Amino acid sequence: MDHNQIFSRRRIEALIAAGRVIVITEGRVLQLDGWLDKHPGGRLAVLHMVGRDATDEINVYHSHKALQMMNKYRIGLIAGPWVNFTPPIRGGIYRDNTEAAQYIPDDEDGDDAGSSWSSSLESLNSSTTSLDSMTTEDTSHSAMISSHPNKGLDQYSSSVHHDQGTEHRHKSSNAQLNDHQHLSPTDYTSSAVQKAIDNDVRDNPSLDAETQRAITLKYQTLHQRVKDEGFYECHYIEYGKEIIRYILLFSLFLTFLRAEWYLTSACFLGLFWHQIMFTAHDAGHRGITHNFVADTMIGIFIADFCCGLSIGWWKSSHNVHHLVTNHPEHDPDIQNVPLFATCPSFFRSLHSSYYDFTYTWDAFANIAVKYQAYTYYPVMGIARFNLYLLSWLHLLSSRSTNLGCAAWTRPTEIAFMLGYWFLFGYCLLWRSIPTWTLRVAFVLVSHIITMPLHVQITLSHWAMPTADLGDAESFPQRQLRTTMDVDCPAWFDFVHGGLQFQAVHHLFPRVPRHNLRRLQVLVREFCEDTNIEYKIFGFVEGNKQVLGKLGEVAAQVEMMVKCQTYMAATGESGLH
Repeated sequence: MDHNQIFSRRRIEALIAAGRVIVITEGRVLQLDGWLDKHPGGRLAVLHMVGRDATDEINVYHSHKALQMMNKYRIGLIAGPWVNFTPPIRGGIYRDNTEAAQYIPDDEDGDDAGSSWSSSLESLNSSTTSLDSMTTEDTSHSAMISSHPNKGLDQYSSSVHHDQGTEHRHKSSNAQLNDHQHLSPTDYTSSAVQKAIDNDVRDNPSLDAETQRAITLKYQTLHQRVKDEGFYECHYIEYGKEIIRYILLFSLFLTFLRAEWYLTSACFLGLFWHQIMFTAHDAGHRGITHNFVADTMIGIFIADFCCGLSIGWWKSSHNVHHLVTNHPEHDPDIQNVPLFATCPSFFRSLHSSYYDFTYTWDAFANIAVKYQAYTYYPVMGIARFNLYLLSWLHLLSSRSTNLGCAAWTRPTEIAFMLGYWFLFGYCLLWRSIPTWTLRVAFVLVSHIITMPLHVQITLSHWAMPTADLGDAESFPQRQLRTTMDVDCPAWFDFVHGGLQFQAVHHLFPRVPRHNLRRLQVLVREFCEDTNIEYKIFGFVEGNKQVLGKLGEVAAQVEMMVKCQTYMAATGESGLH
C-alpha cells in the first residue's frame, strides 16, 4: 500500500460512509478501525474526531512516542487545508459509493494487507475519478454538509433553504418572543437555543475558514513555544510539598480518630480526599511522569485505593469532556437532568452519546430545574456518593474492557477499590466507630467536606456557553469559549489544586499544574492576539456566574411551562 497516495475529500467520505474510522492529522489520513477498541482513552474520544482534522487535539493529548506510533495507521495524505465533516457520532451523514466501498482494507492492525489491497487501491482510485472531479458547486455542497450537523445529502436542499430564510425567521422569532407563552414549547426551546448560538457568533471571532485557520496556526505556534520553554517539565519538588500536606491531613484524621473525636476526624479525612484528588487529576492527564503506566498507577492508587473512585471512569468521561466541552448531547460533565440543566437544549429530551441514554424531560425536571439555583450547593455536598455509583457502573460495564495495552487497568482498579471499601467500610466505619449514629454522621461529614471540590469542578463550565457553532470552529476557540479561569492569589493555589486554571488546562491538558500559572501569561497574550475573550472571575464572582446561569435556565423552564399551559388551555397543537 502506498502510504503517500493522495486521498480526496470524496474518497474519504466514501470510506466513512462504509463504516471506516478515518481521522486527519497533520495532513495524514489515519484509519483507526483496528485501534478503536485498544485506545486507552476509550472509543468515544476517537469517534468524536472521525472526518475531522484532529491535529491540535491529537498533538496536545499524546506523547511524542504515541504520535510516532500513529504512523502505523496512516493510509495516505490529503492535499491542502481540510474542511471538517460532522462525525457520525454527532449525526453526520455521508454519501456512499458502492464500488468505492468494496475496496477498503480489512486489516485490524493498520499494516499492509498485501498485493490484494494494493490492487484494490488502484480500483478505488479509478472508481472515484469521476467523484473526485467535482465542480465548484460540488465542493460547496460537500462543505455545506459538513457545516450543518445532523444533516445529510437528502437534507442538503432544505439546509440551503434554511440558511436563506434564517434572517427572516430570526426576526419572526424575536417578534414572537415578545409574547412567549403563545409559542409552543418546541418553538420556544428552538428560539432560546438559536438565541444562544447568535450571541456566541456575535461575541467571538468569525467562523470563516481564513479566520479559524489563522487562530489554529497561532495556537500551534504557541504550543511549540510551550514545548520549547519547558512547560511540560514536571518539578517534582512541588509534589514533595503536596505529599507533606497529604501526610499531615491523614495524620490528623488518625489522631482525632484514636482520640474518639469522630466528627473532627471526619473533617480531616474529607480534606485529605479533597487535596489528594488534585494529584489524581494530574496523573489522569499523564502530567506527572508523562509515562502511561507510571501515571496510571499513581492515579489508581490515589483515586481507587485512597478515595474509592475509579480513575478509569474519570478518564473515560473526562477525555470526552475535553474534546466536546459543554456540548449538551455529548459532554457527560453537563448532563445532569433531571436535577440540573445548564441550557434549554435539555428541554428537548436529548440523547447522550456518552451514556447512550435519552434524558427525558418530564414534570419532575420542570420542578427540579426550576429550583436548581437553590439545590446546587446541597447536591454538591453529596455529589461524592454519585461518583461511587458511576465508578462501579463503569468498571462493571464493557466500556472498561478491550483497552489494548491498558487492559490490565480494570482488574487492578477493582482490586484497589475493594481494598478501599475494606479499609473504609469495615476497618474504619464498622470496627472503629462505636454507634450507627456516629457512623452515619462520620460518612456525611467526611463527604460534605469535599463539597468545594465539586463546586470547583463545575465552576469553570456550568456558567459558560453551550452553543454548538459547528465543525468550522477551531479547537482553541471552542475551549476558550466554553471555559473560564478562577482568579486567586498564588499562595492560595493549593486550595484550588490547579483547577482554577481550567482555560489554560483545556488548551494544554498535559502540562503539569504547577506550571499553569506561568503559562497563563502566554494564554492571555494568545487571546489578545486572536481576539478571543479570556474569561476569568474571582471565586465568589464565579459562583455568582454559575448561580446566575442556573437561575436563567430556571426562568426559561418557567416560561416553557407557561407555553405548555397556554397550549393546553387553547387546545392548539404542539404541546409536548
